[in-house]
Amino acid sequence: SPCSVLGEGPCTPYFCSTFNNGPCIPEIDYPYGQNLQVTVLSKPDDKDAPKYVKPDHDLDTIGDLFAALRSCWMPPPEKEAQPGMQMSVKFSFRRDGGLIAPPRVTYFTPGASVQTRDIYLGAINASLGNCAPLSLTKGLGSAIAGRPIMIRFVDNRTLKSDSPPQP
Repeated sequence: SPCSVLGEGPCTPYFCSTFNNGPCIPEIDYPYGQNLQVTVLSKPDDKDAPKYVKPDHDLDTIGDLFAALRSCWMPPPEKEAQPGMQMSVKFSFRRDGGLIAPPRVTYFTPGASVQTRDIYLGAINASLGNCAPLSLTKGLGSAIAGRPIMIRFVDNRTLKSDSPPQP
């Protein structure tokens, strides 16, 4: 049923709590808005694991696209990683599923060193490069060609060291 001010709960399927261990990431499965944005965790919860499996068919929906993009993510090795690091990038695909240009960074965790940012951007570029070109249906390829896609990568792994990599 639709959300109402008279309803008893929140209007999104997920809500955050101070008792929640990890980033607050409410995500609505459907419908998708005009902006194509997705959050990708380095270590998804067990209940979200199916969202990280690449479909075994040509990508035909935004859900398929997001699952394929999630499945591509290979975070940096733990010895080079920074706990809680977040980085967002923006890019676009061509109709054939190839990247138009390398992703552009739009956000990174404040205080992250240049070396750490370069490590994560390298991992993002490598992950997308290994995935592209995506196998898109003609309809999805036409629908997303040239439209900006935003991915927020969150490194939520429990790392052995809480200190960032040393230069």
